[in-house]
Amino acid sequence: MRNYEIMFIVKPTLAEAEITKVSDSFKATLESNGSKVTGVDAWGQRALAYDIKKGSEVFKSGYYFVFQVEASNDTGIKEFDRLAGISSDIVRHLIIRKED
Repeated sequence: MRNYEIMFIVKPTLAEAEITKVSDSFKATLESNGSKVTGVDAWGQRALAYDIKKGSEVFKSGYYFVFQVEASNDTGIKEFDRLAGISSDIVRHLIIRKED
């Protein structure tokens, strides 16, 4: 099993229910593709180190989430990366493979 840490930032203009829905949706994406989410940390809304422009919007803050993930293959990780890259609700994301 490989261990990963995934951090993503959800745009702050969403309602609380929508933010939870985005997080749950990406967790389901990982799990439906063979990965196991072993931990979820919701850090809440935090200021960004610098402004991020995505589309026509500029963000100064965002809702941070960190997933701890175990995966025997990278199918779920690649699908998360693909969907997070095209999602209008995700401002930024980062996937780190942790050393065993």
